[in-house]
Amino acid sequence: MTGPGHAVIARRADGLEICLGTSRVNIDVVHRWLARDAYWALGRSRDLVERSLAGSLVAGVYDGPGPDARHVGLARVVTDDATFAWICDVYVEPDRRGQGIGSWLTQALVEELMERRGILRLLLATRDAHAVYAKAGFEPLAGVWRWMEIDRRPHKDAILAHEPAPNPPSG
Repeated sequence: MTGPGHAVIARRADGLEICLGTSRVNIDVVHRWLARDAYWALGRSRDLVERSLAGSLVAGVYDGPGPDARHVGLARVVTDDATFAWICDVYVEPDRRGQGIGSWLTQALVEELMERRGILRLLLATRDAHAVYAKAGFEPLAGVWRWMEIDRRPHKDAILAHEPAPNPPSG
């Protein structure tokens, strides 16, 4: 475990809870999830995982309260905590998928960021979980042609696999 305290922002009847903060985060587990299983982060070093968590608002999903609860999911939020937030590294342990945890985590983050903190613009990217995020209110990016990027990620091709053809602006 690492970092400062945590705040419980949501609980489910089955005992799962979402905590903001890094005090309960199991770095070894999160590093294993991202570096070995998450198509967007394959091979990510432990140092990079630690730095990314330290520089983000972290939401962990745990199978109950207390320091010994099993860590079953995670999301990071990169934000200025005023006008913009990017939700990333959303991950649910494989044996817990299909139980609505990803949708619940995303919905709790939308509520935390927009309703409690007043952030009016949220962004995320996904290759294959559009339905999960749509349940929390996300839609395809409007005005995508306005966005530009520099992308030097080593697994960019895996991340962009199955990408639909771009729709350039008309007119």
